[in-house]
Amino acid sequence: MNTHPAPDGGQVPADSPHLRVLAQYVKELSFRNAAAAAAQAYDIQPTIDMGVEVKSRSMGDRGDAFEVDLCINVNARRNDEVMFSADLVYAGLFQFMNVRQEDVEPLIWIECPRLLFPFSRQILAEVTREGGYPPLLINPIDFTPLYWAELRDRQSRTEQQQPPQAQASSF
Repeated sequence: MNTHPAPDGGQVPADSPHLRVLAQYVKELSFRNAAAAAAQAYDIQPTIDMGVEVKSRSMGDRGDAFEVDLCINVNARRNDEVMFSADLVYAGLFQFMNVRQEDVEPLIWIECPRLLFPFSRQILAEVTREGGYPPLLINPIDFTPLYWAELRDRQSRTEQQQPPQAQASSF
């Protein structure tokens, strides 16, 4: 059996499941600065609306690599006036080694975005700061409940699309 040294000095079997980050990159970035000149003239904190979405697709011939997109959309408003909006798609290319098929989906929807998030957060903070605003510091996101909510939604959509079962009735 092949082994690799573990961080604590022990040995890890070479066939143990693990995730490799092959690449990370900004896929799309948009910053619209509608009220740049008036940004310093307000003492009222803006209302921040944020949306987060995760997308993935299989890559490579063997199907063991996936591109995962972490999409973050932010809109800042003061009253009815849009201050700024930012749209970021930060992507990563991940490879799963010796991972059971049923474990791949949770890794894609929970672990991969968790690894991408700190970099996305930093990019949005820098972009808003360069746009003349205080840096936008997004609180950490727990992707686990988002995954379970998506799974429930997917199951309910599947149930709604299935034709009703034939029921026996007696007269």
